[in-house]
Amino acid sequence: MAFFVALIATFFVGWLCYQWYTMWTIKRKLAWIPEVPGGLPVLGNILDVGSGKDVLNALTKYVTNAGEICTVQLLYQKYIITTDYDFLEFVLSSTKILDKGNDYRFFDDWLGSGLLLANASKWRRARKIITPSFHFSILEQFIDVFEKNGKILMHKLEDMCDQEINLQPYITSCTLDIICESAMGVSVHAQENIDSEYVFAVKDMCRILIARMFSPLGRNNWTYKLTSNYYKEKKHLNVLHSRTKSVVQARRKEALDQSKQDTGDEDIDRKKKLAFLDSLLLATIDGRPLTDDEIREEVDTFMFAAKAFKEQKTIFGGTIPKTVTHRDLQEMKYLECVIKETLRIYPSVPLISRVTDSDIVYKDGKTIPKGTTMILFTYGAHRNPKYFKDPGKFDPSRFESNEITKPFAYLPFSAGPRNCIDLQYLGLSRSSTVVKDGFSRYKQTHAALMKKTSRTAAIF
Repeated sequence: MAFFVALIATFFVGWLCYQWYTMWTIKRKLAWIPEVPGGLPVLGNILDVGSGKDVLNALTKYVTNAGEICTVQLLYQKYIITTDYDFLEFVLSSTKILDKGNDYRFFDDWLGSGLLLANASKWRRARKIITPSFHFSILEQFIDVFEKNGKILMHKLEDMCDQEINLQPYITSCTLDIICESAMGVSVHAQENIDSEYVFAVKDMCRILIARMFSPLGRNNWTYKLTSNYYKEKKHLNVLHSRTKSVVQARRKEALDQSKQDTGDEDIDRKKKLAFLDSLLLATIDGRPLTDDEIREEVDTFMFAAKAFKEQKTIFGGTIPKTVTHRDLQEMKYLECVIKETLRIYPSVPLISRVTDSDIVYKDGKTIPKGTTMILFTYGAHRNPKYFKDPGKFDPSRFESNEITKPFAYLPFSAGPRNCIDLQYLGLSRSSTVVKDGFSRYKQTHAALMKKTSRTAAIF
């Protein structure tokens, strides 16, 4: 027994020494970048971010006090934190810095090696397979899905017009319904069934994994097993994977049965909507069909204003039709500006993480060593007065003018070769969800909007 304990202790000390040696090697090569002060021995600045709830405030403080490019130590890991335009452009436009940061590993058990988490080589193959699923000819089929779920959302909110409410759970549930129906071809009825085991599993998994990133116990796989979140995660994974797997198998069988009865009619309007899952069932890798697990990983990944009112009146002539078309959505220029400005102030992806797989030479011969994790802090970049006049002001008209001339200053969904694949899907869904019921059902009113937001970050 004593020998076994000594062996484990030796292994742990050796692992710890390796981690610290790696960190100090990176730190020495990054001496050209200012370091965030105030770190504690061993812990570094990990206490600044708590369980993840204070990470945006902490990163804002770092780039404000230490500079737009700085380094910070969180436990045994050294990070580059940046809002610097040139650095953002350098990293995101690079074809050599495509691997996601090490912190994405916490999502492995849930999402596997799907498009979000895949290394560069697998990502290139997966992107090629999945891209056709986001063609407009397919996405347009789901406008009625967006509209239907938007109508449910508006009915929910209508009952609470005279009281203060937290919009986040309602918006989240609506989004989950839209994503599941688009991705899997089935609805989870998150808005109508808030107590659903599947809905709760999705939401709580996000909370658990974000908390794990900033937990000294959670960051190590061995010590993570000593926490209650480990057992909650395993329970949620069973629910999530079982649901997705059963849907994949059912749709595969349905597709097989349909192929046997196919009459040869190619008219897409007379066929069932081609969900993202259906596209994957038809896809191949090097001539072979995707396995159920490969499909499950991609499906699970897919799952992770007065002037605007006048615009609707102009487009629809005072009468909102029963169905909003893609052409209608394309005419809603100011609504698009409103959504863009919202995403500037509160981007869905406030952090983008990349890691180098070899030494990279930056400007003036400065080196970014192999294994360096870089946090591209888009939340902070969107508030940079260099690129956004009066950045704290909500002003959609800035997107009507030529104010934003730097393409890497506005990054709500990343940029460059590894940007978000479903930007067109997001554009259709966010507009059609709110336009018909959101602007036609209610009259113009003026009321204060209280912005009580969560400071927990998600990474991309």
